[in-house]
Amino acid sequence: MRLLRVAAAALLALAGHADAVSTFEPARPPAAPLAVRAPYLNVWLNGPNNGQPGGYLAGQWPKFWTQGIQAWQGFIMVDGKAYNWMGGAPGADNVDQQSLKYTSTRTTFTMNVGGLVQLVAEFFSPVFPDDLRRQSIPFSYLKISVVSLDGRTHHVQIYTDVSGEWASGDNSQIIEWEHQATDGVRSHKFYRQNQEPFREANDQASWGNWYWSTGDIRGVTYQIGQDTVVRGQFLSNGTLTGTIDTEFRAVRDRWPVFAFARDLGAVGKGGSASTLFTIGIAQDDAILFQGQGSSPQQVPSLWTNYLNEEDLVTFFYKDFSYASQYATNLDNRIARDSIAAGGQDYLTITSLAVRQAFGALQYTGTEDDVRVFLKEISSNSDIQTVDVIFPTWPIMLYLDPNLIKYTLAPLLENQESGHYPNKYAIHDLGRFPQALGYPAGNDEAMPLEECGNMIIMMLSYAQKTGDVKYLNEHWTLMAQWAEYLIEDAKIPANQLSTDDFAGHLANQTNLAIKGIIALEAMSRIASLTGHDTVSANYSSIAHDYFDFWSRHGINRAAAPNHSVLQYDSAETYGLLYNIYPDRALGLGFIPQSVYDMQSDFYKTKANKYGVILDTRGTLTKTDWELFAAAVAKPDTKALFISLIAKWINETPTWRAFTDLYDTNTGGYPGNQFTARPVVGGVFSLLALQ
Repeated sequence: MRLLRVAAAALLALAGHADAVSTFEPARPPAAPLAVRAPYLNVWLNGPNNGQPGGYLAGQWPKFWTQGIQAWQGFIMVDGKAYNWMGGAPGADNVDQQSLKYTSTRTTFTMNVGGLVQLVAEFFSPVFPDDLRRQSIPFSYLKISVVSLDGRTHHVQIYTDVSGEWASGDNSQIIEWEHQATDGVRSHKFYRQNQEPFREANDQASWGNWYWSTGDIRGVTYQIGQDTVVRGQFLSNGTLTGTIDTEFRAVRDRWPVFAFARDLGAVGKGGSASTLFTIGIAQDDAILFQGQGSSPQQVPSLWTNYLNEEDLVTFFYKDFSYASQYATNLDNRIARDSIAAGGQDYLTITSLAVRQAFGALQYTGTEDDVRVFLKEISSNSDIQTVDVIFPTWPIMLYLDPNLIKYTLAPLLENQESGHYPNKYAIHDLGRFPQALGYPAGNDEAMPLEECGNMIIMMLSYAQKTGDVKYLNEHWTLMAQWAEYLIEDAKIPANQLSTDDFAGHLANQTNLAIKGIIALEAMSRIASLTGHDTVSANYSSIAHDYFDFWSRHGINRAAAPNHSVLQYDSAETYGLLYNIYPDRALGLGFIPQSVYDMQSDFYKTKANKYGVILDTRGTLTKTDWELFAAAVAKPDTKALFISLIAKWINETPTWRAFTDLYDTNTGGYPGNQFTARPVVGGVFSLLALQ
């Protein structure tokens, strides 16, 4: 695999690493996922920022996706000398990081500790696409392994703590805590004193119980108290006292931390020692949802169907071996398929996207009524945004098409229960975690966008699963949306598309083609559900609209020909990513000549890091680039992939994988468009397999 070696002199000067410069495999990510499993368990190691080098675990605080610190501190003591391997606390020299490697489910740091031992820290957030019980548990693993480097025996102690900052995005809130040992697992349980269900502070949950846990095994000690006191205890003695501070207080009041230490004993030649930790949040009720009935309902976390909270921690901790093997198989599958579809550069992209895509999903409901709620992380934190689900859709198609049904279910239930007055599809259901909808119809209007998205995704689910009953159940609502498409898809009115940051625009050709393809998709839905007469009508209209689109949406005077941004605007152009659903649905509706035309054109417009979204600026989006790449000729596909992989390696951005960036500088606008699930769109190539 390709390794990225950064400039040694610059990084040594910045990081204070005396002997080594880290390698990064397959790339240096803008930010490395640490514990990324759910909207409220979403912790990252940032890349280059404020003079700090990117990708080094020691000396920097892990952060929530909002950039709020979630202090996670790690020390190691070797033969009585302490070193810092994670976090920003003072008191010990940093280890020398040798490498950072990421796969679809793991981020692994390898570190040289004083030339004496090697420490490997594996941050492991498993993904179980086809296992609802396990995927619904918002917990993550940290495994620490140590081996001797010099062939001698060394006495080693490991320390880790988390701070009260995990429990609230408001540091003035009082938190409480307790320590417990159950069925072979020790846990620090901590939580806000003032629980506020279904509310957030800086996007962190204001309710629920956090558990920081390890095995109740030989050599484990623990302590809860002020950060400097607890950490100082370990740095001085290599062990903890077992005392529990009894003064509950605000997060920022003498910064309470929840610590474990493990004496690994003598680590010698040919042997290794390891210890395992877990971190997670338990919320019995997860979402406030307006579905059937006149009042919102409190929807439980899906894991409550399988486990009591008392058993949740022990089940997850003891499931590590199974989870590890499952994840290895998934990592290998994604690696194999990605390399076959687009080479090593494509794996650089897909493997960085998996945890981020699933980390925006909250699994709720019952076994018979699964509802997966999606948070529009960072752009505005809406819940169930249709045009965010749509770019996430390819990873669902690839890993588990049932996820499409689970995610669309709340949208369909809300609208079919009479809680939305408009005849077109709703844009979202409110602000996470309150999915209350818009009974006044005052959501952000993207009528053509969302009608097209819903119809396309619903057909794709039925095609992949054979669930035609699903289409029959929702026929009335889809037919209503199709009538709107008939009115608006041929010549789109002045409106927003999913790229709403670019503003309103009339006569958008890319938006029109989505609506036209959706009408052809409705023809297929009608045929599957026995509405044959209507089927022929939908298809006839779609073909008529496409003929109009071909005359007014393509600049045939240019060499090469290309689609334009607006009808008859010869000097404009953009990514025609909305032809992708034609291939994903197997419609065969768009002529091959259009695919070839666009493929040839993109090659003439590539900038340093990609092809612009459209002629209104120099920005682009990774999801839409790979939608375009998936249906392009091999050389154009390879071009898109190589430029995006180059961007991942070189971007000056330092927050979680952004889907919006500048094609010339590699930078991104402001603090939005990071950690969003839309990176699931990079699986567009694999979804076509």
